Amino acid sequence: MKIGTRLLRIPGISIRRNTILWMAAVLAIALGGFSPAQAAYPDKPVKIVVGSPPASPSDIVARVLAERLGSRWKQVITVENRPGAGNSLAAQQVAQSPADGLTLLVTPDTVLTVNPRIYKNLRFDPNTELTPVSTLASWSQVLVCNAGMKIDTVAKLVDLAKAKKVNYASGGAGSPGHLAGEMFLAAAGIDMDHVPYKGPAPALQDVLGGQVDCGFLAGPTLLPHVQSGRLKALAVSSGRPSPLLTGVPTLAQALRKPGLDATFNLLLMVPKATPAAVIAALEAPVREILKSPDVADKLRASDLVAVGNSAGEAAAALKVDIPRWGEVAKRLNLSLD
Repeated sequence: MKIGTRLLRIPGISIRRNTILWMAAVLAIALGGFSPAQAAYPDKPVKIVVGSPPASPSDIVARVLAERLGSRWKQVITVENRPGAGNSLAAQQVAQSPADGLTLLVTPDTVLTVNPRIYKNLRFDPNTELTPVSTLASWSQVLVCNAGMKIDTVAKLVDLAKAKKVNYASGGAGSPGHLAGEMFLAAAGIDMDHVPYKGPAPALQDVLGGQVDCGFLAGPTLLPHVQSGRLKALAVSSGRPSPLLTGVPTLAQALRKPGLDATFNLLLMVPKATPAAVIAALEAPVREILKSPDVADKLRASDLVAVGNSAGEAAAALKVDIPRWGEVAKRLNLSLD
């Protein structure tokens, strides 16, 4: 007997089994494709991979997310720091993980906007193997100099750089600090020697120690030293002043170059093949968390601006930023292993 022709008999009614299956499918569609598997997400512990060290902007935001999502989902959420290759090692790990929403990436947008241009041995394509869930936060770089230099304005630094050799540190070649620094030099029409480090922490230590004159570094790493007077903050790279650095202008203001803006974004990303239903189930609580006033205040204390937009909005922003920063990377003519 064929299953498709089997008759189910209810007193007074005869219904073919395939008709019942068809009706069940219609009902499932009407309910929005609901399935127990989707409803259970996440049904296992979740790992957030970060490509930078602890206390970096990515790490700060990832740990806020881990705490809040873990509380909501009643699941264990761990943060794994895997620095290296400008966050590319972490990005590759996530890109090549199962597309089940259980391995997430928190990363600067430079992984997609700059790294494919400068790292010649990337073993994956971040722009085709990863997809954004949300822009979590934005942040800028701060131009600081060792207080012993007695330089307290961008104009004085520009004059000094025209008269003698001056150098600046960043967290690495192709890092946000390097990109902001080169944008500044091009806009100011000066040259400064770039000293790349393996992360912002060692760069900061050498600026504090006077081994390097200045630095383009993220706010969370240097705010205490600006407040103590050991570093002098000259400008921020974003289009708007930082509320934590009172009286410090933007580069655009200091150089009188409207539109000069080196703002960077932190993205939550998953493997490209992740089902839309899983992305949606992840996007909704993440956006809600980032929109909450207490989280916004917590991030602001580290000079981070909470965003929490949609997956579509994050993807649209990348389409604008990839060519913009790609041109900067092209001018740098970097080639890294």
